[in-house]
Amino acid sequence: VQLVESGGGMVQPGGSLRLSCAASGFTFSYYDMSWVRQAPGKGPEWVSVIRTGGASTYYADSVKGRFTISRDNAKNTLYLQMTQLKPEDTALYYCARGGIASPRHTWGQGTQVTVSS
Repeated sequence: VQLVESGGGMVQPGGSLRLSCAASGFTFSYYDMSWVRQAPGKGPEWVSVIRTGGASTYYADSVKGRFTISRDNAKNTLYLQMTQLKPEDTALYYCARGGIASPRHTWGQGTQVTVSS
């Protein structure tokens, strides 16, 4: 399993970012996929999950209405569009194979998102 996240960075409150996750080493279309984030000193929070076909999604209450998960099975790529970003969204964002509570070894290396004025 190889997952490579990109698109993180520093943005002002209210700004937007789009994260991408390039997947390889497994049949991407067969798996639910997730975005997980972890802020310093805190445990992981499952931000969003998307089912194999892309029609069914889950969002944590903390991001509902602001973040949108999507996938392109032809490109083996997972996305997270983040809008109306808040300082509390600052974290390392990971792409994970599977749904909620996917084991750590199925995550990528992460991309840092920092929301600050």
